[in-house]
Amino acid sequence: MNLPLARLIAGQVCIHASMTGMRMAAPLLALHEGYSAIAVGLLLALFALTQVFLALPAGRYADRHGLKRPVKYAVIVAATGTAAAALFPIFPVLCFAALCTGAATGCATIALQRHVGRAAHDATQLRQVFSWLAIGPAVSNFIGPFFAGLLIDHAGKTAGSTEGYRAAFVMMMALALLTWLWVRKTQEMPPVISADNGKRQKAWDLLEEPNFRRLLILNWLLSSCWDVHTFVVPLLGHERGLSASVIGTILGSFALAAAAIRVLMPFIAERLKEATVLCAAMLITALLFAFYPLMPTALLLGTCSVLLGLALGSVQPMIMSMLHQLTPPARHGEALGLRLMAINGSSVLMPVIFGYAGALVGVAGLFWIVGAAVGCGSRIAWKMRGMELPEQTH
Repeated sequence: MNLPLARLIAGQVCIHASMTGMRMAAPLLALHEGYSAIAVGLLLALFALTQVFLALPAGRYADRHGLKRPVKYAVIVAATGTAAAALFPIFPVLCFAALCTGAATGCATIALQRHVGRAAHDATQLRQVFSWLAIGPAVSNFIGPFFAGLLIDHAGKTAGSTEGYRAAFVMMMALALLTWLWVRKTQEMPPVISADNGKRQKAWDLLEEPNFRRLLILNWLLSSCWDVHTFVVPLLGHERGLSASVIGTILGSFALAAAAIRVLMPFIAERLKEATVLCAAMLITALLFAFYPLMPTALLLGTCSVLLGLALGSVQPMIMSMLHQLTPPARHGEALGLRLMAINGSSVLMPVIFGYAGALVGVAGLFWIVGAAVGCGSRIAWKMRGMELPEQTH
Protein backbone atom coordinates (compact mmCIF):
# COMPACT_ATOMS: atom_id res chain seq x y z
CA MET A 1 0.00 0.00 0.00
CA ASN A 2 1.48 3.38 -1.06
CA LEU A 3 1.31 6.66 0.86
CA PRO A 4 -1.40 8.36 -1.29
CA LEU A 5 -3.71 5.38 -0.81
CA ALA A 6 -2.96 5.32 2.94
CA ARG A 7 -3.95 9.00 3.18
CA LEU A 8 -7.23 8.34 1.38
CA ILE A 9 -8.00 5.41 3.67
CA ALA A 10 -7.26 7.62 6.70
CA GLY A 11 -9.62 10.25 5.30
CA GLN A 12 -12.33 7.64 4.80
CA VAL A 13 -11.83 6.36 8.35
CA CYS A 14 -12.19 9.86 9.81
CA ILE A 15 -15.42 10.88 8.08
CA HIS A 16 -16.97 7.45 8.54
CA ALA A 17 -15.99 7.42 12.24
CA SER A 18 -17.63 10.85 12.61
CA MET A 19 -20.88 9.30 11.40
CA THR A 20 -20.64 6.06 13.41
CA GLY A 21 -19.83 7.99 16.58
CA MET A 22 -22.87 10.22 16.01
CA ARG A 23 -24.97 7.14 15.27
CA MET A 24 -24.19 5.81 18.74
CA ALA A 25 -24.15 9.06 20.74
CA ALA A 26 -27.27 10.73 19.31
CA PRO A 27 -29.69 7.85 20.15
CA LEU A 28 -28.18 7.58 23.64
CA LEU A 29 -28.79 11.28 24.23
CA ALA A 30 -32.34 10.95 22.92
CA LEU A 31 -32.99 8.10 25.37
CA HIS A 32 -31.31 10.14 28.12
CA GLU A 33 -33.78 12.96 27.42
CA GLY A 34 -36.74 10.58 27.68
CA TYR A 35 -37.62 10.04 24.02
CA SER A 36 -39.35 6.79 23.02
CA ALA A 37 -37.91 3.84 21.16
CA ILE A 38 -39.94 4.88 18.11
CA ALA A 39 -38.28 8.31 18.10
CA VAL A 40 -34.86 6.69 18.43
CA GLY A 41 -35.66 4.35 15.52
CA LEU A 42 -36.61 7.36 13.39
CA LEU A 43 -33.38 9.09 14.36
CA LEU A 44 -31.32 6.05 13.34
CA ALA A 45 -33.16 5.75 10.01
CA LEU A 46 -32.16 9.31 9.10
CA PHE A 47 -28.48 8.31 8.91
CA ALA A 48 -29.25 6.03 5.94
CA LEU A 49 -32.20 7.91 4.48
CA THR A 50 -30.23 10.83 3.04
CA GLN A 51 -27.85 8.45 1.29
CA VAL A 52 -30.78 6.89 -0.56
CA PHE A 53 -31.70 10.21 -2.17
CA LEU A 54 -28.27 11.83 -2.48
CA ALA A 55 -26.15 8.89 -3.64
CA LEU A 56 -26.97 9.28 -7.33
CA PRO A 57 -26.52 13.09 -7.50
CA ALA A 58 -23.31 12.70 -5.49
CA GLY A 59 -22.01 10.15 -7.97
CA ARG A 60 -22.75 12.43 -10.91
CA TYR A 61 -21.08 15.34 -9.11
CA ALA A 62 -17.96 13.22 -8.51
CA ASP A 63 -17.90 12.27 -12.20
CA ARG A 64 -17.86 15.98 -13.12
CA HIS A 65 -15.55 17.36 -10.40
CA GLY A 66 -13.30 14.52 -9.24
CA LEU A 67 -12.27 13.93 -5.63
CA LYS A 68 -11.44 17.09 -3.71
CA ARG A 69 -14.48 19.27 -4.28
CA PRO A 70 -17.05 16.60 -3.25
CA VAL A 71 -14.98 15.65 -0.19
CA LYS A 72 -14.53 19.30 0.82
CA TYR A 73 -18.27 19.94 0.71
CA ALA A 74 -18.94 16.66 2.55
CA VAL A 75 -16.56 17.72 5.33
CA ILE A 76 -18.32 21.09 5.63
CA VAL A 77 -21.73 19.41 5.87
CA ALA A 78 -20.56 16.85 8.46
CA ALA A 79 -18.82 19.52 10.55
CA THR A 80 -21.94 21.71 10.42
CA GLY A 81 -24.17 18.91 11.65
CA THR A 82 -21.88 17.81 14.48
CA ALA A 83 -21.23 21.41 15.57
CA ALA A 84 -24.96 22.10 15.66
CA ALA A 85 -25.49 19.05 17.88
CA ALA A 86 -22.71 20.20 20.22
CA LEU A 87 -24.21 23.70 20.51
CA PHE A 88 -27.87 22.67 20.72
CA PRO A 89 -28.13 19.06 21.95
CA ILE A 90 -31.91 18.75 21.45
CA PHE A 91 -33.81 16.13 19.46
CA PRO A 92 -34.62 18.17 16.30
CA VAL A 93 -30.96 19.21 16.01
CA LEU A 94 -29.86 15.60 16.54
CA CYS A 95 -32.08 14.67 13.58
CA PHE A 96 -30.41 17.42 11.55
CA ALA A 97 -26.97 16.10 12.55
CA ALA A 98 -27.99 12.57 11.52
CA LEU A 99 -29.04 13.82 8.09
CA CYS A 100 -25.81 15.81 7.69
CA THR A 101 -23.34 13.13 8.78
CA GLY A 102 -25.13 10.36 6.86
CA ALA A 103 -25.22 12.42 3.66
CA ALA A 104 -21.62 13.60 4.04
CA THR A 105 -20.28 10.10 4.60
CA GLY A 106 -22.12 8.72 1.58
CA CYS A 107 -20.95 11.51 -0.73
CA ALA A 108 -17.34 11.36 0.44
CA THR A 109 -17.27 7.56 0.14
CA ILE A 110 -18.45 7.68 -3.48
CA ALA A 111 -15.80 10.26 -4.40
CA LEU A 112 -13.05 8.28 -2.65
CA GLN A 113 -14.08 4.96 -4.21
CA ARG A 114 -14.26 6.53 -7.67
CA HIS A 115 -10.79 8.08 -7.33
CA VAL A 116 -9.19 4.89 -6.03
CA GLY A 117 -10.79 2.81 -8.78
CA ARG A 118 -9.60 5.19 -11.50
CA ALA A 119 -6.05 5.15 -10.10
CA ALA A 120 -5.82 1.37 -10.52
CA HIS A 121 -4.28 0.08 -13.75
CA ASP A 122 -5.71 -3.44 -14.07
CA ALA A 123 -8.15 -5.88 -12.49
CA THR A 124 -5.57 -7.27 -10.05
CA GLN A 125 -4.75 -3.80 -8.77
CA LEU A 126 -8.48 -3.02 -8.53
CA ARG A 127 -8.97 -5.98 -6.22
CA GLN A 128 -5.97 -4.94 -4.13
CA VAL A 129 -6.87 -1.26 -3.68
CA PHE A 130 -10.51 -1.99 -2.90
CA SER A 131 -9.43 -4.61 -0.39
CA TRP A 132 -7.32 -1.96 1.36
CA LEU A 133 -10.14 0.57 1.15
CA ALA A 134 -12.65 -1.92 2.62
CA ILE A 135 -10.60 -2.04 5.85
CA GLY A 136 -11.51 1.62 6.54
CA PRO A 137 -15.17 1.12 7.57
CA ALA A 138 -14.19 -1.79 9.83
CA VAL A 139 -11.71 0.48 11.66
CA SER A 140 -14.08 3.45 11.85
CA ASN A 141 -16.92 1.27 13.16
CA PHE A 142 -14.69 0.76 16.21
CA ILE A 143 -13.08 4.19 16.52
CA GLY A 144 -16.22 6.34 16.35
CA PRO A 145 -18.40 4.55 18.93
CA PHE A 146 -15.46 3.73 21.22
CA PHE A 147 -14.21 7.30 21.67
CA ALA A 148 -17.73 8.73 21.71
CA GLY A 149 -18.57 6.34 24.54
CA LEU A 150 -15.45 7.29 26.50
CA LEU A 151 -16.26 11.00 26.27
CA ILE A 152 -19.92 10.49 27.19
CA ASP A 153 -18.92 8.56 30.31
CA HIS A 154 -15.95 10.63 31.46
CA ALA A 155 -16.19 14.18 30.06
CA GLY A 156 -19.36 15.11 31.97
CA LYS A 157 -18.66 16.68 35.35
CA THR A 158 -22.17 16.32 36.78
CA ALA A 159 -24.55 13.38 36.68
CA GLY A 160 -27.42 13.77 34.23
CA SER A 161 -25.76 16.60 32.28
CA THR A 162 -25.19 16.71 28.54
CA GLU A 163 -21.54 17.78 28.82
CA GLY A 164 -20.22 14.35 27.88
CA TYR A 165 -22.46 14.23 24.82
CA ARG A 166 -21.36 17.71 23.78
CA ALA A 167 -17.72 16.61 24.06
CA ALA A 168 -18.46 13.57 21.91
CA PHE A 169 -20.10 15.72 19.24
CA VAL A 170 -17.11 18.08 19.24
CA MET A 171 -14.80 15.13 18.69
CA MET A 172 -16.99 13.89 15.80
CA MET A 173 -16.65 17.37 14.27
CA ALA A 174 -12.85 17.19 14.67
CA LEU A 175 -12.79 13.80 12.95
CA ALA A 176 -14.78 15.20 10.03
CA LEU A 177 -12.35 18.11 9.68
CA LEU A 178 -9.37 15.74 9.80
CA THR A 179 -10.71 14.12 6.65
CA TRP A 180 -9.85 17.22 4.63
CA LEU A 181 -6.31 17.31 6.05
CA TRP A 182 -5.73 13.78 4.75
CA VAL A 183 -7.32 14.31 1.33
CA ARG A 184 -6.38 17.88 0.37
CA LYS A 185 -2.89 17.01 -0.95
CA THR A 186 -4.12 14.19 -3.17
CA GLN A 187 -3.40 14.73 -6.86
CA GLU A 188 -6.57 14.72 -8.96
CA MET A 189 -6.92 12.24 -11.81
CA PRO A 190 -7.24 13.77 -15.29
CA PRO A 191 -10.87 14.35 -16.31
CA VAL A 192 -12.61 11.68 -18.39
CA ILE A 193 -14.13 12.69 -21.72
CA SER A 194 -17.52 11.06 -22.06
CA ALA A 195 -18.10 8.99 -25.18
CA ASP A 196 -21.42 10.77 -25.77
CA ASN A 197 -19.73 14.20 -26.17
CA GLY A 198 -21.10 15.55 -22.91
CA LYS A 199 -24.73 14.66 -23.60
CA ARG A 200 -26.49 13.95 -20.30
CA GLN A 201 -27.55 10.33 -19.92
CA LYS A 202 -30.10 8.83 -17.58
CA ALA A 203 -28.69 6.88 -14.65
CA TRP A 204 -31.08 4.05 -15.37
CA ASP A 205 -29.37 3.53 -18.74
CA LEU A 206 -26.65 1.76 -16.80
CA LEU A 207 -29.21 -0.90 -15.88
CA GLU A 208 -29.53 -1.82 -19.56
CA GLU A 209 -26.19 -3.59 -19.21
CA PRO A 210 -27.15 -7.16 -18.11
CA ASN A 211 -23.99 -7.77 -16.06
CA PHE A 212 -24.43 -4.48 -14.21
CA ARG A 213 -28.00 -5.50 -13.29
CA ARG A 214 -26.74 -8.88 -12.13
CA LEU A 215 -24.03 -7.25 -10.03
CA LEU A 216 -26.58 -5.01 -8.27
CA ILE A 217 -28.74 -8.06 -7.54
CA LEU A 218 -25.75 -9.90 -6.06
CA ASN A 219 -24.82 -6.83 -4.01
CA TRP A 220 -28.39 -6.56 -2.69
CA LEU A 221 -28.54 -10.26 -1.76
CA LEU A 222 -25.24 -10.13 0.10
CA SER A 223 -26.12 -6.86 1.82
CA SER A 224 -29.40 -8.44 2.98
CA CYS A 225 -27.37 -11.23 4.58
CA TRP A 226 -25.53 -8.65 6.72
CA ASP A 227 -28.86 -7.10 7.69
CA VAL A 228 -30.61 -10.36 8.52
CA HIS A 229 -27.67 -11.55 10.64
CA THR A 230 -27.64 -8.31 12.65
CA PHE A 231 -31.42 -8.48 13.04
CA VAL A 232 -31.88 -12.17 13.82
CA VAL A 233 -28.95 -12.99 16.14
CA PRO A 234 -30.36 -10.95 19.07
CA LEU A 235 -33.73 -12.67 18.59
CA LEU A 236 -32.10 -16.09 18.38
CA GLY A 237 -29.98 -15.37 21.45
CA HIS A 238 -33.03 -14.20 23.38
CA GLU A 239 -34.86 -17.43 22.47
CA ARG A 240 -31.89 -19.44 23.78
CA GLY A 241 -31.71 -17.40 26.99
CA LEU A 242 -28.27 -15.98 26.23
CA SER A 243 -27.09 -12.86 28.05
CA ALA A 244 -26.67 -9.51 26.29
CA SER A 245 -22.88 -9.75 26.58
CA VAL A 246 -22.85 -13.18 24.92
CA ILE A 247 -25.09 -11.95 22.09
CA GLY A 248 -22.82 -8.93 21.69
CA THR A 249 -19.78 -11.20 21.55
CA ILE A 250 -21.37 -13.30 18.79
CA LEU A 251 -22.10 -10.17 16.73
CA GLY A 252 -18.65 -8.76 17.53
CA SER A 253 -16.94 -11.95 16.36
CA PHE A 254 -18.71 -11.55 13.01
CA ALA A 255 -17.39 -7.98 12.64
CA LEU A 256 -13.84 -8.98 13.64
CA ALA A 257 -13.81 -11.86 11.15
CA ALA A 258 -15.07 -9.58 8.36
CA ALA A 259 -12.29 -7.09 9.19
CA ALA A 260 -9.64 -9.84 9.36
CA ILE A 261 -10.42 -11.22 5.91
CA ARG A 262 -10.28 -7.70 4.46
CA VAL A 263 -6.78 -7.28 5.89
CA LEU A 264 -5.70 -10.49 4.15
CA MET A 265 -7.40 -9.80 0.80
CA PRO A 266 -4.80 -7.37 -0.62
CA PHE A 267 -2.07 -9.98 -0.23
CA ILE A 268 -3.97 -12.72 -2.08
CA ALA A 269 -5.87 -10.57 -4.60
CA GLU A 270 -3.58 -11.63 -7.45
CA ARG A 271 -4.76 -15.22 -7.08
CA LEU A 272 -8.48 -14.35 -6.89
CA LYS A 273 -11.16 -14.03 -9.53
CA GLU A 274 -14.06 -11.73 -8.64
CA ALA A 275 -17.01 -13.88 -9.72
CA THR A 276 -15.45 -17.03 -8.26
CA VAL A 277 -15.06 -15.37 -4.85
CA LEU A 278 -18.67 -14.10 -4.97
CA CYS A 279 -20.02 -17.51 -5.94
CA ALA A 280 -18.06 -19.28 -3.18
CA ALA A 281 -19.07 -16.69 -0.57
CA MET A 282 -22.75 -17.05 -1.50
CA LEU A 283 -22.69 -20.86 -1.34
CA ILE A 284 -20.88 -20.78 2.03
CA THR A 285 -23.37 -18.20 3.34
CA ALA A 286 -26.32 -20.33 2.22
CA LEU A 287 -24.84 -23.38 3.94
CA LEU A 288 -24.16 -21.47 7.17
CA PHE A 289 -27.68 -19.97 7.19
CA ALA A 290 -29.08 -23.50 6.90
CA PHE A 291 -27.29 -24.66 10.06
CA TYR A 292 -27.07 -21.39 12.05
CA PRO A 293 -30.49 -21.63 13.81
CA LEU A 294 -29.86 -25.29 14.66
CA MET A 295 -26.72 -24.60 16.71
CA PRO A 296 -27.47 -25.49 20.36
CA THR A 297 -24.72 -23.57 22.18
CA ALA A 298 -23.27 -20.06 22.22
CA LEU A 299 -19.87 -21.44 21.17
CA LEU A 300 -21.29 -23.03 18.03
CA LEU A 301 -23.30 -19.89 17.24
CA GLY A 302 -20.09 -17.87 17.60
CA THR A 303 -18.26 -20.28 15.29
CA CYS A 304 -20.96 -19.85 12.64
CA SER A 305 -20.75 -16.09 13.13
CA VAL A 306 -16.97 -16.08 12.52
CA LEU A 307 -17.27 -18.23 9.39
CA LEU A 308 -20.08 -16.01 8.09
CA GLY A 309 -17.97 -12.90 8.72
CA LEU A 310 -15.10 -14.41 6.73
CA ALA A 311 -17.42 -15.22 3.81
CA LEU A 312 -19.31 -11.92 3.67
CA GLY A 313 -16.27 -9.79 4.47
CA SER A 314 -14.54 -10.95 1.29
CA VAL A 315 -17.18 -9.77 -1.18
CA GLN A 316 -17.06 -5.95 -1.16
CA PRO A 317 -13.64 -5.58 -2.86
CA MET A 318 -14.76 -8.04 -5.53
CA ILE A 319 -18.01 -6.19 -6.19
CA MET A 320 -16.23 -2.84 -6.39
CA SER A 321 -13.65 -4.24 -8.80
CA MET A 322 -16.33 -5.72 -11.06
CA LEU A 323 -18.37 -2.50 -10.96
CA HIS A 324 -15.40 -0.47 -12.22
CA GLN A 325 -14.75 -2.95 -15.01
CA LEU A 326 -18.39 -2.99 -16.12
CA THR A 327 -19.07 0.75 -16.31
CA PRO A 328 -17.59 3.47 -18.54
CA PRO A 329 -14.90 5.54 -16.75
CA ALA A 330 -16.95 8.71 -17.22
CA ARG A 331 -19.84 7.16 -15.26
CA HIS A 332 -18.04 5.40 -12.38
CA GLY A 333 -19.41 7.87 -9.83
CA GLU A 334 -22.94 7.39 -11.14
CA ALA A 335 -22.62 3.62 -10.90
CA LEU A 336 -21.27 3.89 -7.34
CA GLY A 337 -24.21 6.14 -6.48
CA LEU A 338 -26.71 3.59 -7.79
CA ARG A 339 -25.04 0.89 -5.72
CA LEU A 340 -25.04 2.98 -2.54
CA MET A 341 -28.66 3.99 -3.11
CA ALA A 342 -29.69 0.34 -3.41
CA ILE A 343 -27.77 -0.69 -0.28
CA ASN A 344 -29.16 2.08 1.91
CA GLY A 345 -32.67 1.65 0.58
CA SER A 346 -32.40 -1.99 1.54
CA SER A 347 -31.08 -1.09 5.01
CA VAL A 348 -34.12 1.13 5.58
CA LEU A 349 -36.74 -1.36 4.32
CA MET A 350 -35.35 -4.82 5.09
CA PRO A 351 -35.53 -4.68 8.92
CA VAL A 352 -39.26 -3.94 8.63
CA ILE A 353 -39.70 -6.84 6.21
CA PHE A 354 -37.63 -9.12 8.45
CA GLY A 355 -39.82 -8.19 11.40
CA TYR A 356 -43.01 -9.21 9.64
CA ALA A 357 -41.43 -12.31 8.09
CA GLY A 358 -39.97 -13.39 11.42
CA ALA A 359 -43.39 -13.14 13.04
CA LEU A 360 -44.87 -15.34 10.30
CA VAL A 361 -42.22 -18.04 9.80
CA GLY A 362 -40.05 -17.72 12.92
CA VAL A 363 -36.38 -16.93 13.34
CA ALA A 364 -35.16 -20.20 11.80
CA GLY A 365 -37.52 -19.81 8.83
CA LEU A 366 -36.15 -16.33 8.15
CA PHE A 367 -32.59 -17.66 8.08
CA TRP A 368 -33.59 -20.48 5.72
CA ILE A 369 -35.53 -18.23 3.32
CA VAL A 370 -32.67 -15.75 2.97
CA GLY A 371 -30.14 -18.60 2.74
CA ALA A 372 -32.13 -20.23 -0.07
CA ALA A 373 -32.29 -16.91 -1.95
CA VAL A 374 -28.52 -16.42 -1.63
CA GLY A 375 -27.84 -20.01 -2.70
CA CYS A 376 -29.97 -19.54 -5.81
CA GLY A 377 -28.25 -16.20 -6.47
CA SER A 378 -24.86 -17.94 -6.63
CA ARG A 379 -25.83 -19.11 -10.13
CA ILE A 380 -25.80 -15.46 -11.24
CA ALA A 381 -22.26 -15.02 -9.91
CA TRP A 382 -21.13 -18.21 -11.65
CA LYS A 383 -22.49 -16.97 -14.99
CA MET A 384 -20.51 -13.72 -14.65
CA ARG A 385 -17.12 -15.45 -14.75
CA GLY A 386 -16.77 -14.60 -18.44
CA MET A 387 -16.66 -10.84 -17.80
CA GLU A 388 -13.57 -10.94 -15.59
CA LEU A 389 -10.62 -9.00 -17.02
CA PRO A 390 -7.67 -9.98 -14.79
CA GLU A 391 -4.97 -8.35 -16.84
CA GLN A 392 -6.86 -5.77 -18.89
CA THR A 393 -5.85 -2.13 -18.48
CA HIS A 394 -8.46 -0.23 -16.51
